[in-house]
Order: sequence, then C-alpha cells, then structure tokens
Amino acid sequence: MKPLLARSAYSALLSLIEPLYLLRLWLRGRREPLYRHAIGERLGRYRGTASEGWLWVHAVSLGETRAAASLIATLRERLPGCRLLLTHGTATGREAGQVLLHEGDRQVWLPYDTPAAVQRFFAQFRPRVGVLMETEIWPNLLAAAQSAGVTMVLANARLSERSQRKGQRLEAVLRPAVQSLDLVLAQTDDDARRLREAGAQDVRVCGNLKFDMTPDAALLACGRAWRARGTRPVVLAAVTREGEEASLLDAWAAQAAPRPLLLIVPRHPQRFDEVAALVRTRRLSLARRSDWSAEGPDSEAAAMDVWLGDSMREMPLYYALADVALLGGSFAPLGGQNLIEAAACGCPVVMGPHTFNFTEAAELSLAAGASLRVPDIAEGVRRAIELALGSERAAWSLRAQGFAAKNRGAAQRMAGLIAERLRLNPSTAPAA
Repeated sequence: MKPLLARSAYSALLSLIEPLYLLRLWLRGRREPLYRHAIGERLGRYRGTASEGWLWVHAVSLGETRAAASLIATLRERLPGCRLLLTHGTATGREAGQVLLHEGDRQVWLPYDTPAAVQRFFAQFRPRVGVLMETEIWPNLLAAAQSAGVTMVLANARLSERSQRKGQRLEAVLRPAVQSLDLVLAQTDDDARRLREAGAQDVRVCGNLKFDMTPDAALLACGRAWRARGTRPVVLAAVTREGEEASLLDAWAAQAAPRPLLLIVPRHPQRFDEVAALVRTRRLSLARRSDWSAEGPDSEAAAMDVWLGDSMREMPLYYALADVALLGGSFAPLGGQNLIEAAACGCPVVMGPHTFNFTEAAELSLAAGASLRVPDIAEGVRRAIELALGSERAAWSLRAQGFAAKNRGAAQRMAGLIAERLRLNPSTAPAA
C-alpha cells in the first residue's frame, strides 16, 4: 500500500472511532477527573490567541514526564528564555508535569491524531521545535509538523524487538512518520539499529534519561525513617500490572511464616481498590498507605501481612522503605517497569523474565550486581524474601546506587545535540 493511501486509511479509521475515544476519556474521568478537563483540546481546540516560538515537549504519561524533567531543565540552561509547551496524553502525566512549568509556559493535551486536530494544534501554537519522548510516533502529527516546518526530535527513543515486529505490520503508515523525524536520540545501540531499520535518518546514541532522574530527598528520608522504626523486613512489589498481583499473592501466601511485610504499589491508581480486594480474598490482613498519618505506619499497620501503596508520586519513599523490590511488569509479558529508579534509591531488584522495555538497563544492572533475574513469580518471591532476610542486603544496595550513578549524563548529551541542531537552523530556534 502506498504511504499516502495508507495514511488516508489510517485517518479514516481514527475518524470513525473518535466517538469511542471521547467516550473512553469520559468514562475514565469517573475515577480520574482530570480526564474530563479540557476535552476540546483532545480535538485540537485550544483557548487563547495563537502564539509561536515554543519549545514543545510531549511526554505522554507519568514515566515519560518524569524522564523529561532532567532534559527540560538542561534545555532551559542551553536555551535561556525559551517558553515550554508541555503536552500529555494521560492524567498522571499531566498532573506530574505541572511542577515542571515556569511563568510563561503552557500545558495542554496532545490532540487525537486526526489530520484536522493536529493541524489546529500547529496553527494554535506554531512551535519551532518539538521533542517527543521515547515511542511517540504519530503519523498525522509528524506529517503536519513537516508541513509546518517544525524541527522534530524523538528523545530517549527506544524500540524493542517486539515493538519492531508489530510496527512492520503497519510499515506503510509508520515508516514515513519515522523518516520525517529530524533527529532521533536513542537510549542504546540496539535501539538505534532498530530505529534506523524502521526508517530513522539521523540517529545518535545518548543513553537513558531515567538515569538522570534524582529521587526526591524528602521522600527518601521519610521512607528510611519509617523503615528504621520497623522490626520486620519489607519486600516491595513495585509498580505492578493487572494480572500480576493475584499470582504474587498466591506465591506469598505459600511461604512459611513468619514472613516479611509485603508492600504492593500498583501502577494505576484506579486499581487500588481492586488490589485491596485481591489481598482480602487470600485472607491476608491489609493496611493502606492512605490511612496512615504523617508519622507513617503505626503498630497496628506493622502487624499486618500486606501494605498497599495507594498513593501517587511516592515511589522514592516506597523504595527507601523496602529492603528489596520485585519489579512489576516483568513477571508477565509486559516488558517491565523502570528499574533505574529503584537502583537510584539504593533498592536491589528481583526481576522476572520480561524486561524488553529496559533490555540494556536490565543487563547492566545484572552485570553490576544490583539485581537478579528469576524465571517466575514463585521463585521471585522466594529469592526476594531470602535477600530481605539475609546479611548481604547492604552490599546489594551500594552496588545498586553505584550502577545508577555510573550511567548518568543522557540529559546533557541530548540537550547539547538539540541545541546544536537549532544553531544549525537559526530559523527554528525558540523565541525568548
């Protein structure tokens, strides 16, 4: 299928299902009200007069927004006076992004990828440069950017073998989009190779921005203080996904007592009550973070079998509170969550077989002695308890911190290349 015809078919399909997309946003808004905020922006309808000269960064969700923080800060140093246009696709991303804004910046939803919506977006903001985080390849958005003369960068870019295979099925519509990118800043050599095979023209390897994330010092101190008051080791199930908690709890209940405390932090806040119900059906006692005072878990909570981390943006606290973490998303074929944050907090990791979203980071972590890999959740629970109860935990923690520190610097490398590209194309430099 020819590229133009393929994109026309793609656009027609998106237009047909647009009502379902809007309905889904409205329904999600029942649990996360921010999804119902400014829904018109999802269709490219924005308030205020048209403006130009923006440094535009798109960070779809929470993880991308947090990774973008160090890049945004470094770009502000390299491009003084620039105004930030920050876009998102999820409520957690938009909420987290609010702390990145300075006076004169703006935060909006990225529009749905129909031709009319993205054209309205570029007509409204006329950015001089756009930085898409990680995997955000949208065919109509990139086609409109090219027509508008906007320099487009894919930063912290990654492409797993699995995603590459899926993308090949839609090559007619995706390849022109990838080819239109002016600059691709890949995390690893393997990501760079796959992105070139997908059509990217100018690809540089810069490392992973997640290594540049600095855990919140106050949250770390709080978590360590709470852990120091406790008498039982804590095993953290970090950023778990649907389908993982049930098998985790079954494996946990099968362990002989006395067991450490199990702290579960689900990835999605709308699943907090669901996970609490799963705990209770196993007849395990439960305490919830949302019920604790500022002093942390009391003596009653300390006696429970399971703690539920039902709060947002407190992962450094949870990692500091834990002796070891089971990596969510790695025990089902979901690609794994960010193990780098755990390492930066000094928390060793036990991960399952599925870490294709963080392949190089996982291998580097294993090589540094900051983590270990197991074949399934039952073995993961056994090894995590063994590590939490053992005498080697302090050494694992030091190796984890060293691994995280050694791999920093991606933000400086990426910001330098973006600034260089703007110097080579002065007409695209963000206006002060």
